[in-house]
Amino acid sequence: MNENEFKDLIDDSPFAGSPVKPIMLAEDASLQFRCHRNVKCWNACCSNIDIPLTPYDVLRLKKRLDMSSGDFLKQYSIPFEMDKEGMPGIKLNPVEGGTACQFMTPEGCGVYEDRPTACRYYPVALLTMRRSDEYVDRSAYALVRESHCLGHFEDKTQTIEQYRAEQGVVEYDEKAHAWRQLVVKRKSAGPTIGKPSPVSNQLFFMASYDMDRFRAFVMSPSFNDTYDIPVEIMAALIADDEVLLDFGMNFLRHALFGEEFVKQHPGAYEKRVARRRALAEQNPEAEIEQKMANEDDKYSGEH
Repeated sequence: MNENEFKDLIDDSPFAGSPVKPIMLAEDASLQFRCHRNVKCWNACCSNIDIPLTPYDVLRLKKRLDMSSGDFLKQYSIPFEMDKEGMPGIKLNPVEGGTACQFMTPEGCGVYEDRPTACRYYPVALLTMRRSDEYVDRSAYALVRESHCLGHFEDKTQTIEQYRAEQGVVEYDEKAHAWRQLVVKRKSAGPTIGKPSPVSNQLFFMASYDMDRFRAFVMSPSFNDTYDIPVEIMAALIADDEVLLDFGMNFLRHALFGEEFVKQHPGAYEKRVARRRALAEQNPEAEIEQKMANEDDKYSGEH
């Protein structure tokens, strides 16, 4: 592997600015690592967390905890910006007043079967990028050796690919692939799409992480007055979180990049504009007009 080829992945990764420098690896590279209950550093990595969450992570955890997405986000997440344009991301929120994971127990992870992607990968990380002049995503793996981690001295050796399979991360990567592509496309597009509006970032956040609110959005009269969604598809969106997540990623490509995904009813946009003007005439207050303009932005694909 040519490490210079992937330098931008490091610079644009969660490790950027960290004194811990990752080592780039291919999927067939050998990894010596094992974490278990009797290792002396047990739970150390869970005591000082910095764990970004993918939409599929949120889906699995909210289902595990039997919570709405809104309640999960309030209790277990903190927002951060994934790029200088304010693309919204979320991380696990540590315990109040501390740095430890809320799911950490003396026995280990309290949600182990549904633990986030970053936890499954540790001490490996998946890095993905796309340059502005390319159409294919580039991926690589990075190994991070932190001084507290003694798992690197265990006597188990396997390839990165074997480790991914062992940790159950393959399914997580498959479920998050469309979202990662979307993130990379937004980052690589840069000036070609202009600075995203607050409304487009709000839509990105809702479709990515707050799926219960996104479901209500898809079921709303405004959405269905705008888009022609077949009954059987709407039924699946109401009943299945994973179907809704896939729909959300495609809808974001539609709204943010103009990649047609759903058919609009004829004249839908014009009707919304006319409705906005009528309401503005009835109540000329700027707040009402801005609210309606924001509502239109959600459907128009403008950013």
